[in-house]
Amino acid sequence: MSEAELTAVIQRVTYFNEATGYCVLKVAPVSEVNRDELDRDGVVTVVGVMVAFAEGETVRFSGQWVNNATYGRQFKAERFVPVQPQNERGIVRYLQERIPGVGQTTAQRIYQHFGEETLSILEREPERLRELGLKQKIIDNTRQALQENRLERLTIVELQNYGITPNQARKIYAQYGPSAREILRTDPYQLATDVYGIGFKRADQIARAVGIAHNSRERVRAGLVFTVEQLTQEGHTFIPRATLIEEAARLLDVDDRDLISSALSEQIVLGLLISDTLHRSGQTIEAVYAPVLYHSEHGAARRIRDQLLMPSKLQEHARSVDWPKFLAELSKQHALKLTPQQQGAVKAVFECKLSVLTGGPGTGKTTTLRMVINALEQAKFSYALASPTGRAAKRLSEASGRLASTIHRLLEFSPFEGGFARNEDHPLECDVLIIDESSMMDLVLFYNVLKALPQHAHLMLVGDVDQLPSVGAGNVLRDVIDSGHAFVTRLKVIFRQDDKSHIVQNAHRINHGEMPYLSNDSHDFFFFQINDNAKVGEMVVDVVENRIPSKFGFDPMNDIQVLAPMYRGPAGVDAINQALQARLNGGVGLAELRIGQRRFRMNDKIMQTKNNYEKDVFNGDMGRVIGLDATRGHEKLIVRIDDKEIEYDYQTADEQLLLAYCISTHRSQGSEYPVVVMPITTSHYMMLQRNLLYTAITRAKKLVVLIGDRQAVSMAVRNDKVTQRYSGLLPRLKALAL
Repeated sequence: MSEAELTAVIQRVTYFNEATGYCVLKVAPVSEVNRDELDRDGVVTVVGVMVAFAEGETVRFSGQWVNNATYGRQFKAERFVPVQPQNERGIVRYLQERIPGVGQTTAQRIYQHFGEETLSILEREPERLRELGLKQKIIDNTRQALQENRLERLTIVELQNYGITPNQARKIYAQYGPSAREILRTDPYQLATDVYGIGFKRADQIARAVGIAHNSRERVRAGLVFTVEQLTQEGHTFIPRATLIEEAARLLDVDDRDLISSALSEQIVLGLLISDTLHRSGQTIEAVYAPVLYHSEHGAARRIRDQLLMPSKLQEHARSVDWPKFLAELSKQHALKLTPQQQGAVKAVFECKLSVLTGGPGTGKTTTLRMVINALEQAKFSYALASPTGRAAKRLSEASGRLASTIHRLLEFSPFEGGFARNEDHPLECDVLIIDESSMMDLVLFYNVLKALPQHAHLMLVGDVDQLPSVGAGNVLRDVIDSGHAFVTRLKVIFRQDDKSHIVQNAHRINHGEMPYLSNDSHDFFFFQINDNAKVGEMVVDVVENRIPSKFGFDPMNDIQVLAPMYRGPAGVDAINQALQARLNGGVGLAELRIGQRRFRMNDKIMQTKNNYEKDVFNGDMGRVIGLDATRGHEKLIVRIDDKEIEYDYQTADEQLLLAYCISTHRSQGSEYPVVVMPITTSHYMMLQRNLLYTAITRAKKLVVLIGDRQAVSMAVRNDKVTQRYSGLLPRLKALAL
């Protein structure tokens, strides 16, 4: 479809969203248009992401004519070029809208004095307003307003020429102001660092357009930082120098390794990357870090050392306790019987500044944790309970019968200050800090926990080390376990086991590298062999909508959660979400709000994807849409999460909410569901890892259904490479002098 152009005068701004830049304009065409493009009033509706226009302005739009099912014929603008108003009505309106202190009467006087050349005269010589006897303040306002407006328009128009959307262009101008065009031409790679939504690849396109060479030092230096960012998103805290050079060469398509090595040295000198020497497994490694990860890793090791060297009241108390008698009385009092290994874990919380409790499903972690809490209360020591996510904190509260919070809330994170109020200068007030689901805790969060922990306090990490590691960089729980500085209790005896149940048995078989039982002869674990990817997705929908509810009585909306390894493809998160929404919540006439490519409907299952402290909701929280308003200019969603009703405007919903009929396995960490359904096919091969399958299965309390290919299950069971992350925390901990 060929691009169309429309030059028109803005008659009315029907809607403008300041956050997104989305506009709905009514315009009077100056260029020729077909009669059927006009509405009954003889005007055209223009929609798109633009700047804030004023009535009377003339604009040349480029885009497409489209038919909107609700609003009829519209011009969808993809680019725009403002044209200065050239008639009395447009100029008067422009002056009123743009210059503080200028009303209609003053604007009319200015036009009558200068005529159609008003704006060009005032841009060059605003002092000429003295000819009308106007005050200096209005002259200054005119100079500033016209200059800023001109620069913003020129910048946004120029940015569009480099393939940047109007919305991205507005963000760039908001970041740099009048300097934006100069930065664009001299160092476009700075955009990737400074402007959210402009990554290296987009900045690289701009750099090509402004003539920066493919093998320029600027491009290679920026590409190195981007390469480090990409690899740390895979969980690595550092990258070996040689590996980084090879990865950057591949990503940048630059063969000159000497150039890349030299540029890397420059980035290190400038402090944009940090180099350090590590000794791991008998090898010396030159490790390259992003600064935040270097300081977090180095600081975490140093604080653990300081923690271990400081004696505590708990340790002093532990030396005076008759432990066999104390634990026997405690077990009798709370009707909880512990194995010698579990008793050792309770005792370790008192005797050791750093302890770990780990184990698979059904091995008694929760029972042991309850006894730790009972023992601390009996001995009158204070403690705090926390988890990395809101879901995990809620489960910890339910399991312990005590108040638990997210780590961010415990450390009093401030979205306005951008940091934690609890730190070395304002530490937590507790004798013991217990963190559950600690396998989800990344390096940066762990460092902030240690900064807030008073030196006399003890730290207990609880979690399943064999689950997926944290989404963020690091392998904290495993590194602490392997360091030799923590008292580690690894529970292996399965208490919660039913001979006819395969969920727990299969979880442990997978964890040991053995194929799970797929014979379908249990009451809680089933496998459907299907080789066709498209049919796998169809079967998932049928199983959720029909088969499980009819055979087991579970509610498809409230009880069943689909977990998928990947987002793309017919058996991926996105496709299954759309299909399940249509089948489970697709009634005719159901109210809905379209946000980007997504449609949110009344009663939809949704997930919060970012911590939002103002709304008191957190990454991973799930809820239902209970209200919505699709009126232009007033779009909003009302969501119930637990017992809270939360209102989201258009932009916040766009940035923070996803449909949750199907979610990724990573997003399920810290949660439990009555039923888990999982598509697993060889097309998911990039994500088929042992701990991913193990994590998915251990989310289910009552029923697991796998749908896909037996070969894919085997691939996942055999593949444990995901646990191999570049992390310097372990060698730093092993090197501690205590």
